[in-house]
Formats: sequence, C-alpha cells, structure tokens
Amino acid sequence: MAYLLRNSRKALGGLSCSTRFIHASPVAAQKMTDWVKWLTFTPRVAMSLLEPDQHIDYDKISSRVEVVKKKLGRPLTLSEKILYGHLDDPQKQDIVRGQSYLKLRPDRVAMQDATAQMALLQFISSGLPRVAVPSTVHCDHLIEAQLGGEKDLARAIDVNREVYDFLSTVSAKYGVGFWKPGSGIIHQIILENYAFPGALIIGTDSHTPNGGGLGGLCIGVGGADAVDVMADIPWELKCPKVIGVNLTGKMSGWTSPKDVILKVAGILTVKGGTGAIVEYYGPGVDSISCTGMGTICNMGAEIGATTSVFPYNYRMQDYLKATNRKDIADAANSYKNLLSADKGAKYDQIIDINLDTLEPSVNGPFTPDLYNPISKLKKTAQEKGWPLDIRVGLIGSCTNSSYEDMSRSASIAKQALAKGIKAKSAFTITPGSEQIRATIERDGQAAALRDIGGVVLANACGPCIGQWDRKDVKKGEKNTIVTSYNRNFTGRNDANPATHAFVTSPELVTAMAISGELGFNPETDELTAADGSKFKLNSPYGDELPAKGFDPGMNTFQAPPKDSSKVSVKVDPKSNRLQLLSPFEKWDGKDLVDMPILIKAKGKCTTDHISAAGQWLKYRGHLDNISNNLLIGAVNADNGEINKVKNQLTGEYGTVPDTGRYYKSKKTPWVVVGDENYGEGSSREHAALEPRHLGGRAIIVKSFARIHETNLKKQGLLPLTFANASDYDKIQPSDRVSLLGLKDLAPGKPVTCEIKHANGQKEQITLNHTMNEGQIEWFRAGSALNRMAELKKK
Repeated sequence: MAYLLRNSRKALGGLSCSTRFIHASPVAAQKMTDWVKWLTFTPRVAMSLLEPDQHIDYDKISSRVEVVKKKLGRPLTLSEKILYGHLDDPQKQDIVRGQSYLKLRPDRVAMQDATAQMALLQFISSGLPRVAVPSTVHCDHLIEAQLGGEKDLARAIDVNREVYDFLSTVSAKYGVGFWKPGSGIIHQIILENYAFPGALIIGTDSHTPNGGGLGGLCIGVGGADAVDVMADIPWELKCPKVIGVNLTGKMSGWTSPKDVILKVAGILTVKGGTGAIVEYYGPGVDSISCTGMGTICNMGAEIGATTSVFPYNYRMQDYLKATNRKDIADAANSYKNLLSADKGAKYDQIIDINLDTLEPSVNGPFTPDLYNPISKLKKTAQEKGWPLDIRVGLIGSCTNSSYEDMSRSASIAKQALAKGIKAKSAFTITPGSEQIRATIERDGQAAALRDIGGVVLANACGPCIGQWDRKDVKKGEKNTIVTSYNRNFTGRNDANPATHAFVTSPELVTAMAISGELGFNPETDELTAADGSKFKLNSPYGDELPAKGFDPGMNTFQAPPKDSSKVSVKVDPKSNRLQLLSPFEKWDGKDLVDMPILIKAKGKCTTDHISAAGQWLKYRGHLDNISNNLLIGAVNADNGEINKVKNQLTGEYGTVPDTGRYYKSKKTPWVVVGDENYGEGSSREHAALEPRHLGGRAIIVKSFARIHETNLKKQGLLPLTFANASDYDKIQPSDRVSLLGLKDLAPGKPVTCEIKHANGQKEQITLNHTMNEGQIEWFRAGSALNRMAELKKK
C-alpha cells in the first residue's frame, strides 16, 4: 500500500488534488478521505538547492521503518529509525545491536580535500563512469595558517595548484560537486547546504557527525567506504548500540553547548562511545540552537561514537528557513514522529545531564576527555604544573564557528573594548564558511574580534588539524594554548609535544585570552580596565541567526557538468603530490609465519601518531611519499622513544618507515602490536594504506577505534585483538609472530598466534577478530577494491 501511494503521488506530479467519492459507504468514504489527505500532503522536496533533481523521500524511509518495527516488535530510537529507514533490504536484514552488519543506502557522500584525493584515486581504479549518489569535495585541509585569511588562501592556491586542479577535474569527470578553496570547512558547508532531518550521510572525515545537529545520521568513514557508496554498493556498518543522553533544565549564562559534550567526554572517555550512536533527547534539547547541537554532535567523535543525533525541533526548523530551505522544514514538520524516538524506546545506556547546573569546563591537556570544571581548573593546573600563561587563544574550527559562536565571542570582546583593554594572549579566529565570514564582516563581529588583537584566518581547518606555521615558541618549549577545537592530542595543533592544548567554548577562549590566564574564571574573577578599575564580564550573548539573513559571500561552488565526456583527468607520473594506485597483492593462501614486529606501540596511538597531518598533508594523494610518516609519532615500548626501532634483520636502529621499507624489500611481511583504542581520532585511511603499502599484514592490539578497524579491513590487513588483554605483555619487540590456520578463517572464529621469542622458546595465544564473510573475502583478495574488481569480472 505504501508503495502504491508513493507512486500515486508521483503520478500526480507531487501536486495537491481533490477527489469526490460517490456511492461509498461511510467507512469506505472515510478510508478514501484519509488516503487522499495522505496522498496530497506535499510536493517532492529537493535535498539541496544545489541539487534540484535529487529528492528527499520520507515516505520510503517511513515505510522501511514500519517493516523493521513489525519485525522487531518494539519501539525504536530516533537513530534506529534513520538507520533502519536506509536499509538496502529491510525484510531480509538481520538486526541485533552490537552484532549484525547492516547493509545501508546513504543519501550522499562528502569528502574533504585531504582524504578525497585517495578516495577518488580509488574510484578511478574502479573503472566506473560516474558516482551513483550525490557527492561533494570540500577544499579545507590544505590551507596553512600563517599571516591571515586572504594571504594564506592565496598562498595555498599557489602551493596546492596541482592537487586542486586534480580534484576539480576529477570531480567534474565523475559527477561530484566541488567546493573551491576558501569556501569553508566541510562540516559547516554540509550543515548549510546538504544535511537534513532524517538524512544518512557518510563523510571521509571523523567529524562528519556535525550534521546530527540538523537531525540526520552523519557518519565518518574511510575513503574505501566512500568508494563503495559512490559505486552503488550497499554500505556496511556494524549495527550500533544506542546511548541516550537525557537533557533536562535550560542552558544559560556562561554554559554553552560545548560544555554538554565536554561533560559527556568526561563521563564516557575517548573510547566509551565506540560502537554506539549517542542520541540526545529530553526537555533541555529545545534550549540549544541548531548549530549548538551540531557542536555537540561534532565532538562526539572524541568519545569514539559512530555518530550523534538530536530529534527534529523548531530550532532546526528555524535554521532550515534561515538557510533558504523552508520546503525541507515544511516536509520535516509533517514527519515529526519519524524524526523523533518512539515512546518507550530502549537505550543501552542512559546519561542524565541537568543544564541548569552544568558548569562551563575546559578539557585537557593532551586528551579531550580530561574534564576540568572552570571552578576547579586553576587549582588543578597549579597542582599538575600546567603552564598558567596562555600563549594563544584560538576560536573557530568545524566544531565552533557558527554565527552564534562568533556573536557570543564578539559580545565578550566588546565588553573588553568598552573598558579599554585587549587580549593579553595572541588570538585567532577561523570562520567556518565563506557565508559565516561574509556575515560576521557585515554585522561587525569580525571587527570586534580584530579590535581586541585577533587575526581572522582563512575559512579552513587551519591550526585545528596542525596547519599552523607557529613562530612564537620553539619545539619542546612548554606552553599553553586554549582553543574551541575538538581534538588536543600531543602535538596535534603545532607539532610541539610540549604544548598543553585545552578545548572549551569559543566565548570562554575569548575571555581567557583577554585575561591571559588559564585559571581565569569569568563567573567569579575580575579584570582590570584601562583606568585601573576592576570589572567582571557579563555573560555572553548573541543572536542564534542573523537578523538580516546570511550573506553568502563569494560563490565558491563548482557544479559537475551534465556531460563530462570531454573532461580529462591527468596525473603526472613524476608528481610528488599525486600517484595512481596499483592493486595490493592477493593473499597467497598460506599462513603468515615468522613475521617481525615493526613496532610495539605503547599507550595512546591515534591516527595522528600513525599518519601525521600538518606538513604531511601535501602528500595525501601520493601513497609512497606519505608512507614516509608511518608511525613516526608512536612510542616504542622497547625503548620509550619515538620513531626509533630495531631492524630485526640487520640489528641496526632506524626510523619506523625506513625499517618497514627494508622488510618489504626483503619480502618479509611484518606486524604492529598496539595498546587500547588503537587508531582513535581522524578517519584518515592513510593510517591503514601506509602499513599495507610498506608490507604490513596484521595489526594486533588490545582494542580498536571503529573507523580505523574498518579501514584496515578494507585494505586487506588483519585487524586482530588479544582475547586476553594481558597477552600484550607477552609479546616482546624482538619476537617473531606467526598467524596460523588462516585457510579456515571464518566469522567469529579466533586466530591462533604463535610467538617465537628471541631465546627460541614458543608460546601460543588467541586473537579475536570482527570480520564477517565479506570482509574475509577482502583479506583473501588483497583489499576491498581488489574484491570489487573480481566481482566486476564475474
């Protein structure tokens, strides 16, 4: 019936109609009347103003949800409705939270320029003529912060011309929308133009969940996953558990949306959300703006969550209308039941947060889950020996660069200016998009932030991802910076391992930069005005949306041509920035025996440790060159040093990548041994491509971060975990490792690992894996891309 009605509506061209029923019984007439009311509900709505031929199909999502509800016989959470509403085959799909692998059909793919290079190089290798779903590329990662917005952008365009030209032409060739350098950060662009309530979007960046602020499931993935979706292959995701966060009370004063996720991070830690979607609900939700919800969802990546989401409400409606998408708001208003959790829906875990009592906080240093309420920060910093002098305050990034964020920060700056003072710390501002930049320039926020000493940077990621040519400290110099970013791992922002980076709200960063002190609490502490008088800052305030509407600024979007047959994509074989891919070798069917350990990593080993960003971003399209940064940030358990390992074939010490290359030259496969939550952080698949390229065959750890584990599977590596975490201590860096019985590798079946110690003694341990049959086929074929090619031949 649902199918009939949908197609009846399509037959009517989506237009309203009226029908007279004659000679019908009262019951039949009522049924027919209800049918017509449903049938005449609304015209088809475009997903985006930039893609008028792509439509939102709430009916299809709703009908799939009904199929699943009937199968499961229970109420569904919001995240379940959106996820199951995008199942490839809801009738046949097995659904068990935390166990089943779901086959899904996402609405779109988004790629930032650093990861898009490898994703599109892989898509070229697929031999397909055009992407199957709406897709976009966003140039935001390759712009280094040096002097200020215009100069930095001009330099980036010049330095990265080869890469930008490649991305522009490959996008045009394969039907991908292209956002030029200067357009803004991918997640802000998605929120402004593409996200919608009930959407399922995948993006090749870990902070893709930002779109959850507009009521969609937006999930970070590796490039190989993006290739699957662009190739019209169902996307596979392990059925997530659902963590509910019940918000009560009302946000006010210095408390901001950022404080919600900082609190959640303190509760769940950097791995507590792994394998789960975080779903917010409760009466407190309505006190948070749409972009504020985006902030909370964005930083959910820092707790390892698959994604985060909020139920559709009037704050989202207002944002859709302000961004010229009233039609989507009207459609969503008619599907509110679909876009919120069912009454009685069950969560795997519930966290209660009262916004009335939630305190502003500052998380860090060195990890985003170290929770410091502002009232206790000064004392803690003194006890821990953290530098109290703030060298730089930085606001913006994909997490906090909305109009509201900039307005609230500017309200603090204006108070300081009224008292004749400026920021004591250096201060930078990163607008999230060209639209935000143009609007805050028009409305005066940018001027106020400049007047206290701020430098407005380019509409790009900048220092948040290490694209910062910092000059005020030397490497190794202990110092403190405070940011409104999302991630603060060691050396993340400036490549200085001694920099103590703290994350908080943009308004608190602004206040602390004015004071110059890490321990400054604006709720209780005073500042000194130019005339010597003391004063306290009033609570920040700012409009959620611009009263005059958004100024779009410069047009930075390149739509793909209808006919791309004349577009050519060229990659210079001599380029050191781009390199066409060659297939990885197929598994030979034999056990992997006597493999040396390239490195036994100790402690936190994020994707930044495995494949550093910063200066290495320029090689993201050249696998061989970027492989020279493999694991250079990991701590070697053997000697406590970074990027210094013993070559087990020569007995000499060298860098990690050089040692890996040597093993490869001798046709000696190797393994990596790691600790907990290995691969947390960014979605960058280079952290999986590089070990595969240099001859690695398996990564053996205590536990994995979700995206990285999937990326390893896609590239034909074996991601294995210790059945007993204590077995990590049994393996020594000088051991040889054998993985036995691989011919019988099967879902749920452990792998036997034989450890041969340097003294000749042997012992066996058990390793687990989460591969299903399809993923095991990736290993056998050499990679998921190889498997795609095999199936294409058949």
